[in-house]
Amino acid sequence: MSKTKQKSFAGYLLIGIGAYFLLRELQVPIITNFYSWTTLIIIIGLALLIYSYSAKEYQHLFTGTLLLGLGIHWHGLNHYDFWIDHWAVYPLIIGIAFIVRSLRTKKGFWLGILFVGISIIFIFSIQLPIWFDWVYTVMDYLERFWPIVIIITGIYLLMRKK
Repeated sequence: MSKTKQKSFAGYLLIGIGAYFLLRELQVPIITNFYSWTTLIIIIGLALLIYSYSAKEYQHLFTGTLLLGLGIHWHGLNHYDFWIDHWAVYPLIIGIAFIVRSLRTKKGFWLGILFVGISIIFIFSIQLPIWFDWVYTVMDYLERFWPIVIIITGIYLLMRKK
């Protein structure tokens, strides 16, 4: 990423965060539900998406879509009773991120479709067959230790060779 492109991403990010804090300070009643940390995740995701399209650096579309999706999901969980609280939403968001990125890079489309398909099956299945009981055990561990997954991903990104 060149210095000019870094500045444009920082610009988008600062505009979003500045608008967030300004609206929070003005206490606009219609958006009080958005005064939370999840909104900052949404803003970072939006900034990455805008930057990716404007700078034509489409490899950031995955991360931007992922952060936007997670922010929206966590916001929905915190503020809306009707919001679905199911572990399969996370692979759904990952699948959507793969699909969004593939629209520009032509990479990962079928992997995205696979993630979305599996997620939809798990979200809409009332009871999984007995041979899928291990999924519940794995998801219990992931729900408890998800920060470790983030740490391992960060270490991997630092250690991988470019």
